[in-house]
Amino acid sequence: MKILIVSDTHRKNENYMKALQQAGELDLVIHLGDIEGSEYTIQEAAGCPVEMVAGNNDFFSDLPSEKTLQIGKYCVMITHGHHYYINMGNEMLKKEAIVQGADIVMYGHTHKPVIERSDGIIAINPGSLSYPRQENRKPSYIIMELDAHGEAGFELKYVE
Repeated sequence: MKILIVSDTHRKNENYMKALQQAGELDLVIHLGDIEGSEYTIQEAAGCPVEMVAGNNDFFSDLPSEKTLQIGKYCVMITHGHHYYINMGNEMLKKEAIVQGADIVMYGHTHKPVIERSDGIIAINPGSLSYPRQENRKPSYIIMELDAHGEAGFELKYVE
């Protein structure tokens, strides 16, 4: 199973389209918020199921602020993260995800990519496809793949 994880496109969808093209065939797309009205575009371009949550800039969206998904053997909590003071660190969010029974928590909002395994949980942030804030300032996303044994692997990628 191959999953594209993106966030913070802010209605600038060119890099999302490039990420789709670079990723190839997908089983699922997860968008972690700040879609800003591009839900239909995100969904239609994917060519596979799409899960989305609302971000702090999705003012008129009826998307939920968080969801729990089952991906293979993993319980995955997805959220934008702004309700968990994510700019101050991801500790509060990881604790909440563990309380909810999640193995993996995925969030956005900071525009900085994270792949972190600690405290009994995997924390994933794909960064931003429109306004990256990490040192190299490259638009980023994450590919999650489940191997033949159902184990999750994560790879940080940049839009070429």
